[in-house]
Amino acid sequence: MRGFKTILFLAISNTFMTFAWYGHLKFKEYEWGKNLGLISIILISWGLAFFEYLFQVPANRLGFKDDGGPFTLVQLKTIQEAITLTLFMVFTVVFFKTEKLGWNHLVGFALIVLAVFVIFKKW
Repeated sequence: MRGFKTILFLAISNTFMTFAWYGHLKFKEYEWGKNLGLISIILISWGLAFFEYLFQVPANRLGFKDDGGPFTLVQLKTIQEAITLTLFMVFTVVFFKTEKLGWNHLVGFALIVLAVFVIFKKW
């Protein structure tokens, strides 16, 4: 159960972080965001990042082997990166319709999935 909660919390935290890092690129398309200055955009992104941390820190505490979780530190980071890229691909396709994912992006993602396998495999 701790492993499932860890992955769920990492997915939620990465959703907030993706919006904090890249969502502001769409602000100019909305009336309220057309004249926002950089400081305003940074403050909005920090606000989103706060919610990212509300899930990221508990996810790592729940999942870390030394705190009773099922994952090593390296495994936690690998899971987080795979989730980040998965969510980023979805975010890109849904919110940035002009961005296209090519075969090279998919091959690169497949290599990251392979990295997850290599890291989790007991050799």
